[in-house]
Amino acid sequence: MKIQWYPGHIAKAERALKEQLKKVDVVLEVRDARIPLATYHPQMPIWVGSKAKVLVINRMDMIPPQLRALWEQWFEAQGETAYFTNAEHGQGVDDVAAAVQNAGVQLNQRRFDRGMLPRPVRAVVIGFPNVGKSALINRLLGRRVVDSARRAGVTRSLRWIRISEEIELLDAPGVIPTRISNLENAIKLAICEDIGEAAYDNQVVAAAMVDLLTGLQATDESLVSVSGFKSRYKLDTASTNGEDYLHGVAKDRYQGDVERTARQMLNDFRTGVLGQLALELPPTFF
Repeated sequence: MKIQWYPGHIAKAERALKEQLKKVDVVLEVRDARIPLATYHPQMPIWVGSKAKVLVINRMDMIPPQLRALWEQWFEAQGETAYFTNAEHGQGVDDVAAAVQNAGVQLNQRRFDRGMLPRPVRAVVIGFPNVGKSALINRLLGRRVVDSARRAGVTRSLRWIRISEEIELLDAPGVIPTRISNLENAIKLAICEDIGEAAYDNQVVAAAMVDLLTGLQATDESLVSVSGFKSRYKLDTASTNGEDYLHGVAKDRYQGDVERTARQMLNDFRTGVLGQLALELPPTFF
């Protein structure tokens, strides 16, 4: 199975983004809390360069608090401060704004030292599709100015937005590598809907989701529990693989319609019906 998705609007926007980066002082990198490693873009160090960076891990409400604490420790061990947010409801956004403003203070101190007048800090929000960039911008501004929806590819062009007298923000479409060589990462992106639906087969991805979560529960059931599957579908995941489980649920609940079942299971995961479920654990802790 191959999962590849690189629509024309992303290629065009990425070229425009590289031009706009010359004007940017701070990069806000947004990742998905359920898959903070899979939503890391390999070009990020090049885009950031010597600029300040604020790492935002969005959708913190989708993972257990104890796992969030482990990720905070892990990022700290990598030399990074991770700002966890729930942009949809505004949690953690004030800390992100403060981090950007602090970068602006440092910028203008350097300008002052060179005899230059102060100016607003220019920041850009970069991340994979559907990780919550637009929701974050709307929260930073305090009102809805950019479209936000739970699907990949809503934002299709770049635009500058004045957040305050101190901050100007560049809203950019989601960026994704031209080729995703790691199939497991591609599957995680598909499960979380951080990649366009045209790129994958729902049935294959839903079955892979069951296998992945079952394996993570075996690693540490205090951080990942698939009990939500049994309570939701009245069928235990024990002693079965993902494909068999998918077909079993289809037979019991959806008149054997496997495609409908796959779509429902993926939607239940994405909307939190199955509980707070992460698809990745910090590597060095396990």
